[in-house]
Amino acid sequence: MNALAATNRNFKLAARLLGLDSKLEKSLLIPFREIKVECTIPKDDGSLASFVGFRVQHDNARGPMKGGIRYHPEVDPDEVNALAQLMTWKTAVANIPYGGAKGGIGCNPSDLSISELERLTRVFTQKIHDLIGVHTDVPAPDMGTGPQTMAWILDEYSKFHGYSPAVVTGKPIDLGGSLGRDAATGRGVLFATEALLNEYGKSIAGQRVVVQGFGNVGSWAAQLISEQGGIIVAVSDISGAIKNSKGIDIPSLIKHVKENRGVKGFSGGDDMDPNSVLVEDCDILIPAALGGVINRDNAKDIKAKFIIEAANHPTDPEADEILSKKEVVVLPDIYANSGGVTVSYFEWVQNIQGFMWDEEKVNTELKTYMRKGFKDVKEMCKTHNCDLRMGAFSLGVNRVARATLLRGWEA
Repeated sequence: MNALAATNRNFKLAARLLGLDSKLEKSLLIPFREIKVECTIPKDDGSLASFVGFRVQHDNARGPMKGGIRYHPEVDPDEVNALAQLMTWKTAVANIPYGGAKGGIGCNPSDLSISELERLTRVFTQKIHDLIGVHTDVPAPDMGTGPQTMAWILDEYSKFHGYSPAVVTGKPIDLGGSLGRDAATGRGVLFATEALLNEYGKSIAGQRVVVQGFGNVGSWAAQLISEQGGIIVAVSDISGAIKNSKGIDIPSLIKHVKENRGVKGFSGGDDMDPNSVLVEDCDILIPAALGGVINRDNAKDIKAKFIIEAANHPTDPEADEILSKKEVVVLPDIYANSGGVTVSYFEWVQNIQGFMWDEEKVNTELKTYMRKGFKDVKEMCKTHNCDLRMGAFSLGVNRVARATLLRGWEA
């Protein structure tokens, strides 16, 4: 089942649980606006190249739309629609005043020079500048983009609208980015894991953890969990996978990854088949890479007691059913990885106020939001007698539905 079908399915289950009117259900599902633009740029050799850029703006009942921009050769409109919708429910679960959006450009960033990427980003911004904005739609980095991309968007947007640092988040610190933003999603995963284990009378110390995906989110989650006494027994990324039953030295691994562009060849662990990482023996499994990696083919072999979804949509609905029968507890993505968008909200607030916070304040506020989010999800689970995924979906959908009705937007 693709990401859009799975997200729609979860939404419809939550809508039924809440007893939503069918007209309201339909209006919540349909995106507010879908934008598709052609971006033609001169390449360094003087030839012209055209790329397709787009932005799906899903919902703005609770505030400006929010979501990443990805640069990837296989930008899939269905997946982007799904991720825009997931952002709507995620921001509502986190209880921050945003809706959901997502966008991107169909390109391979590794095939383009820095100056070509800059020209492409500026042309894309010129095409959509009147459809994004501080109080309309606030983009952020995603796959293939980063703080530099956001700096170019900010600069190009500001040519039309005056200096507007709050138009994007995930910016460089020198242009109004927030301290703590780089680690935010991984730190949120730590706080979410702590909240879940607390329910079972456990702590992170001594838990054996597997991290699938060692990019920004996975590496920060691994580092912070190991600092709390968690034992990282296996790690994988695009280059390969390693394991060490006594625990991997994460600071050394991070240094190795920076120098060798991947975990492969790290001397502090044994090589293993990357495909078997998800079924490695552990207490906690953290999928922090791509969507749909836990499916009906491998769910039955998963040995973890807890799955913390640091990636977007890593678990297929069919896998959810198998895991439920095995009594594996899954902490869903729309809560577990909401630390990034929460600190993006803090960045936006700081930019609007023109008053920057220190890192301790950012991390303290994030912990407060993550703890409150878990409590709210658990309340919905009790109210509707459902699992954590449906608890999170029904919480998010209910908040958006209430805002929609209060604004008089029902169909």
